[in-house]
Amino acid sequence: MTNWFLRMPKKISTQPISESPFTDIANVGKSIHPLWDIPVYHGELWPAKQRRGHSLHQISYRACFKPALVKFFLERFSQPGDVIYDPFMGRGTTPLEAALNDRIPWGSDLNPLASHLVTPRLSPPRLEAISVRLKEIDLEGETPLQEDLLTFYHPDTLREISNLRSYLLAKERDHQLDTIDQWIRMVALNRLTGHSPGFFSVYTMPPNQAVSIKSQQKINDRRQQTPPYRNVSVLILKKSRQLLKDCNLEGDTKLNQAATQANFAIADATELSNFPNNSVNLVITSPPFLNIVDYATDNWLRCWFCDLDAHKLNVTTPAKLSNWEDFLSNVLAQLQRILKPGGRIAIEIGEVRKGTLKLEETVAPLGAPNGLRLEAIYINDQIFTKTAHCWGVANQKGGTNTNRIVIFQKEE
Repeated sequence: MTNWFLRMPKKISTQPISESPFTDIANVGKSIHPLWDIPVYHGELWPAKQRRGHSLHQISYRACFKPALVKFFLERFSQPGDVIYDPFMGRGTTPLEAALNDRIPWGSDLNPLASHLVTPRLSPPRLEAISVRLKEIDLEGETPLQEDLLTFYHPDTLREISNLRSYLLAKERDHQLDTIDQWIRMVALNRLTGHSPGFFSVYTMPPNQAVSIKSQQKINDRRQQTPPYRNVSVLILKKSRQLLKDCNLEGDTKLNQAATQANFAIADATELSNFPNNSVNLVITSPPFLNIVDYATDNWLRCWFCDLDAHKLNVTTPAKLSNWEDFLSNVLAQLQRILKPGGRIAIEIGEVRKGTLKLEETVAPLGAPNGLRLEAIYINDQIFTKTAHCWGVANQKGGTNTNRIVIFQKEE
């Protein structure tokens, strides 16, 4: 086995991680990793509450991390005006939190849905404007229905969804999709399916994924349920009101300014040609989990709504550890290229295979061959750290129970 951790870059910034990295946090342990002689911080590094953070973050997406994780590293490793980037931006937690904290938001994702979820929240419209626009859209017109979707929806609800879909696709084709339309599309994407009356569908799986038609029929049979009517406009307005709850003039001005400097792309994280050399101050990201999440399958219904082919997403979810390791090494090579000298990467990975595989042990040696110094490991361990309760999974029993973050720094 190659002794990668001994092959360190020669010139590294001597700037400390922080003069006092945990002045605002109690009960954080510190140890020294026996292989790499770096600090390992362990404890409750940020609040465990699921909905802690700005209301604009309350968009469902599979395997997303909390805004508090992003804010933790923003405060320690960046300054206002810095460029913050996420190559796996998903629902946009990193770029949105960066924008809310006077940083410049950059991001990319191989999934084109990501830009639909991120961009509208950097230019949030007024609730009144959303209401007016919804009244202008004919949601009750006669339109062909995709009948297998009646497994999820009442016929009248599906008619409203289908009319909204046709309206948005026509506006997009004509290049007339404005910020209000983009917002409505973003909210609709997140109301398509879920397990409460706040969603368009009958009771189904959590809102960050959609089950197949066949699986939904089994759920309906088991629960003896029939899709009830849901008013699409009412639910879009209700969710919009929740998302806009924390918005104000000062915050909107800040977001609008960030939107003018944002740089988003549909891109493979191993080929980031959209982003120039030495341009990013800090990367905060979480790559696809090892053989855990099938993003294409999870998003098939969202892809239908946006007229995208889910099977062509080709979102990387390597099944073998060796393939995942190669993939991450290629990603780190690209991140090293676009990082400014002295810039850092905070890469979050979870433990998998019931906690028997700690992926930080795989990621940590990948830095040195790619011109990155391994600086520290942070392990966020809390009484409650995840949303798996909606799957019936108790904390510390299954799924991902800790956030494990590896910190790299680019040589000066």
